[in-house]
Amino acid sequence: PAAAGSATHSPQAGKPGLAVAHARRRLAAGYMAIAQPANGRLETDLEGIEHRDRNDLAAATADLRDAAATERMFDRQLLAMRLPPATEAVARQLVTTNEARARLTDQAATSTSLHRLRQYERRLDGANRPVEDAVRVIRSQLGLPPPETS
Repeated sequence: PAAAGSATHSPQAGKPGLAVAHARRRLAAGYMAIAQPANGRLETDLEGIEHRDRNDLAAATADLRDAAATERMFDRQLLAMRLPPATEAVARQLVTTNEARARLTDQAATSTSLHRLRQYERRLDGANRPVEDAVRVIRSQLGLPPPETS
């Protein structure tokens, strides 16, 4: 009897809520470990396109290519996470919309003029909305605050 009791005794035994909260914190930390670097790179790329590279087609298209690569890297890392079923469903939706945004970003990066590149701005902004919506849901499901910026 003593051996059986010691095998089931752990700091979290009998406390399923504590185990769930701990698992959720680990998932949230894992999500942030991939989201923060990706967000930083995207912010740098998009800042460049909007300001620094405003009159430099080569730099703007390089930033767009990097943004698309960053989006795809984030998607691969997100799909590699072991998420609860409801969160995994939203993550798959996020990847689908993020991949569509990455394809559009790649198209914009093939622009042969700044005028042509600027024609993509409204479409790229529109492609951000469903990605941002899915990110908000995932963050909520993981107990994280909403993103600071959109």
